Amino acid sequence: MAKKIIIVESPAKAKTIEKILGKDYKVISSKGHIRDLPQKKFGVNLKNFEPEFEIIPGKEKVVEAIRKEINGKEVLLASDMDREGEAIAWHLSQILGLNGKNRIVFTEITPSTIRKSVQNPREIDLKKVNAQLARRILDRIVGYKISPLLWKIIKGAMSAGRVQSAALKIICDRERERFLFVPKEFYKVSIKLKDYDIKANLWSISGKKIKQENVSEKIASDIKEKIKKVTLVDIKEKETKKSPPLPYITSTLQQDAANKLGYTVSRTMRIAQSLYEGIDTPEGHIAFITYMRTDSTRVSDEAKQMAQDLITELFGEEYVGVKRKARKKKTSKVQDAHECIRPVNVKITPEKAKDLLSRDHYKLYKLIWERFVASQMKESKYLDRTYIFKEGKYEFRTTISKLIFDGFEKVLTTSKKEIKQIELEKNKEYELEKVIAEKDTTKPPARFTEATLVKTLEAEGIGRPSTYATIITTLQQRKYVVKQKRELIPTLLGFVVEDFLTKKFPEIVDKKFTALMEEELDKIETGEKKWKEVLDEFYKEFEKYLNDAKTKFYSINYKTDLPCENCKDTFYSLKIGKYGLYLNCEKCGTNKSIDSTINAVQIENKVYIEKILKEHEKHSIAEDSCPKCGGHLTRKKGRYGYYFKCDSCDFTVSGYKIANGKCPKCGSLVVMKKSKKGKSYWSCINPDCDYMSWNEPKDK
Repeated sequence: MAKKIIIVESPAKAKTIEKILGKDYKVISSKGHIRDLPQKKFGVNLKNFEPEFEIIPGKEKVVEAIRKEINGKEVLLASDMDREGEAIAWHLSQILGLNGKNRIVFTEITPSTIRKSVQNPREIDLKKVNAQLARRILDRIVGYKISPLLWKIIKGAMSAGRVQSAALKIICDRERERFLFVPKEFYKVSIKLKDYDIKANLWSISGKKIKQENVSEKIASDIKEKIKKVTLVDIKEKETKKSPPLPYITSTLQQDAANKLGYTVSRTMRIAQSLYEGIDTPEGHIAFITYMRTDSTRVSDEAKQMAQDLITELFGEEYVGVKRKARKKKTSKVQDAHECIRPVNVKITPEKAKDLLSRDHYKLYKLIWERFVASQMKESKYLDRTYIFKEGKYEFRTTISKLIFDGFEKVLTTSKKEIKQIELEKNKEYELEKVIAEKDTTKPPARFTEATLVKTLEAEGIGRPSTYATIITTLQQRKYVVKQKRELIPTLLGFVVEDFLTKKFPEIVDKKFTALMEEELDKIETGEKKWKEVLDEFYKEFEKYLNDAKTKFYSINYKTDLPCENCKDTFYSLKIGKYGLYLNCEKCGTNKSIDSTINAVQIENKVYIEKILKEHEKHSIAEDSCPKCGGHLTRKKGRYGYYFKCDSCDFTVSGYKIANGKCPKCGSLVVMKKSKKGKSYWSCINPDCDYMSWNEPKDK
């Protein structure tokens, strides 16, 4: 019979730890948080900010089972080592009446680490708990106080989250930048040498370096007309080094998994969580990586030595890197017990892991393994040779790189490509095969992807590693943002909500203020500030905005760029009604429904929707006739999504779009549908036909 009980938050983690510790320990799971603020009421006393906690509905049986298990036994609390984990441990200690040193933490689930941690329990870190309490109460205040105003004014708006609102503004502002962007025409000018595989780009004019976007048609034409040969005036050589990347932290793993594997942030964290907690494999239950919520690049001495030994074994001692400094956390006074995200056992190479893991888990593990091993290797070295050509006032340059030592690139290839060195003579004239002048235009700033949004949030100090996935998921769930081809695009509803928050609660959507609040939470964790003082300072200012929003009437009435079909000379206004947003012509009184999830743009008191509605109309009226009566098919949006309805009979078919081609099997209409995972596919409407394809059918 087990003498000691260890409580963790997940069954998978419990299984891994119990296997390590054996029969003297029983490891049980709380299955996440067991206590929180009430679901059906505010639950915070605003006079002293004391929270009113209750057991989360549905967790009563879990608590009862834990109480039975711990009866008369020593208990250790082993939830995760971040603020959320510390708070889970504190709530458990409060409910179970535990005191003293009963808290254990670890960055990896290995026999040596787990055994060491159970021998060195500590007291619960109340400063870390207080930081989490402050965050939870801040979010409750903002959510509970602003959301009712949103619901009252904007039908269809769900709620306003503190950090999500700042992220929404960042996305909306980027869309405004794109809309207002005026493209500028320019030319990319380069020369191609005759008889040599070498191309050089325009570098300067009359000794002044010129930016590519400033190269006009006149300059391009002048070069094409006048330059038939160039002189090689100089050759510059220098050795360059490319440093290996630091090992992963949460944000950089999320970015790389999105860019290289196409994983969403939430998918990355879900896979990483299971790699950390342990997975059933043909060789037993194994934990593969260290704790995945971290902003530290620190590597333990033991892990460094293991990596160095492996690098020496696989590649040779000359590939072992020199000692590097870990990236400092913004809050340097917080004791950095966290490590980077790395393999628990670096000897489990991707080749070995392939036989132990599922495809998704393997791909993420391979990414982590390669990054960590590369981070412990030497830099790569290149010999860069720059050729400088001149003719008249125009100078052209090209740089060719030769790899001298591959270093970490033995494991992790980079974007820097090695090009075969070409021997050319200085002060010699070379004929041109051609002058290349490619017309182009400047591009607006790109829309955010999940990867670039995480990078921006981290740079701005908004949110923390554990919150990025929730921020992105919440914005999409509330229909404030939609994802199309990996781009995050604000909806009409998102713009209206963001504009309301900007006008009525400017601090909530302000990047600097949101980042400042994160710093305040960090100061609570270090003991520099008291958690109730931080809440009091915040609420005093917030209450002013709240009272102002309650007392001053706010109505939605935006001008639009969409002409009224009846009046022709007037434009619709965007208003809010009983059932949500709609269009209204103030001259003739015509009302028109509008989908609040379209990709409109709101700037000041005007909403630009004409272009996007025309795009929608392309897919709304099908060129095809109704298969039942020959009438027109019109796309509509219902409770369960888009569908096509015949204008003349009762024929309907669900789908987002009708294909340009007919079914190759039976000749019927083919419509675009979406799978449960959101992936588009094409399906024949004929119930007796089984045609389905990921690709749109085209008529020959």
